[in-house]
Amino acid sequence: MTASSGPEQRLLGAPALLLTLLSNERFRRVLFQAIFALVVLVFGYVLIANIQAELEGLGLEIFPFVSTKGSFPFIDISDDFLGQRAGFSIDQRSFGFDYSANDTYFRAFLTGVLNTIQVSMIGIVIATVLGVIVGVSRLSSNWLVSSVATLYVETFRNIPLLVQLIFWYLAVFLKAPKIGDSLDFLGVAFLSNRGLALPEVFGTSGFGTWIIFVPLAIGAAIVIRYLLTRRQDETGKPSYPWWGAAGVFLAIAGVSFLILGTPLDIDSPEVGQFSYKGGMTIKPEFTALLFGLTIYTASFIAEIVRGSVLAIPKGQTEAAQALGFNGVQRLRLVILPQAMAIIIPPLTNQYLNLAKNSSLAVVVGYKDLFDVGRVTINQVGQAVPMITLIMFTYLGISLTISAVMNGIYSRLKWRSARQ
Repeated sequence: MTASSGPEQRLLGAPALLLTLLSNERFRRVLFQAIFALVVLVFGYVLIANIQAELEGLGLEIFPFVSTKGSFPFIDISDDFLGQRAGFSIDQRSFGFDYSANDTYFRAFLTGVLNTIQVSMIGIVIATVLGVIVGVSRLSSNWLVSSVATLYVETFRNIPLLVQLIFWYLAVFLKAPKIGDSLDFLGVAFLSNRGLALPEVFGTSGFGTWIIFVPLAIGAAIVIRYLLTRRQDETGKPSYPWWGAAGVFLAIAGVSFLILGTPLDIDSPEVGQFSYKGGMTIKPEFTALLFGLTIYTASFIAEIVRGSVLAIPKGQTEAAQALGFNGVQRLRLVILPQAMAIIIPPLTNQYLNLAKNSSLAVVVGYKDLFDVGRVTINQVGQAVPMITLIMFTYLGISLTISAVMNGIYSRLKWRSARQ
């Protein structure tokens, strides 16, 4: 007799098919990811719905500048409260961005974003240089250099950043001399509790033409460096590619600068009765924030550099010594290029921490992204949309830093694979 093919067999086949699918690893991964995504979506929907219900009870909206409409793309974005007059001033403005108290909240928010980007960019550069120097110094055979570097790392990385920022602001920069007794640095720069006054460079009538020659000079320098490096690799004789590239850049940029009649001018500062006149003034708030962020972050970068260098096999150093390299050459040509692949992933984390820690600027009165958002919330009462804007802006800054560092890391791995 043949087996029955009726309803009983079909009922037995469904559980068997389900068991077969569940035994497939790829199917299980897709299923579990789909379930997790569904849970996240449901949780997000419930959270947003509850927030919206609470705000409606207060006569507010969760996203007052976003509304739906009938035609494509079905979303209309308006200024709403962001288009209202801000009414508060911001002394620190980055990248030459123009802002006054008569501008809108949106323009004030952009000013805060640019201030955050500026202090983060400068802080990343200075913290990297300082961290590499301190990290290498910790490996020095000189006892004094190594001890000072160790003292620096163990001191600043174990004191909370908030405490350091308050110290730099209240105990150092606000204790500088009054403006009438400013410290005079050869008549070029002045330091007081009103800030550091420096000469300001600005473009004249020929600047627009000269700036065209600068990218050409950079391109020519890159080509010369490539050719000299290739020649050095082929002949084995030193061609000094960096010196050659620098010479070409200075020749093109310098000659065009002189031909155009010095398209840059300098505005030197002068000490006034209550403030500096002319030049550019770096406020104590910005300086305190920059000092705190860089010194704190550099202490962690120093340990990353030290650990990465120690991870390089000792035979690499011994081989460089056998070839007659001095200490600087061993570090620059052998150790650091190999250590970079180890350094970059944890270094990226420190860059992200520096950018996010800049939100502590509120304790020193620096108008960054978070502080401008805080003032806006206090004035218009739109806490949820402003906090959401702040969160997504910090997310965008962090993702940009991650993308750049991941690109550098991928390029390093590609070059290592080729070699």
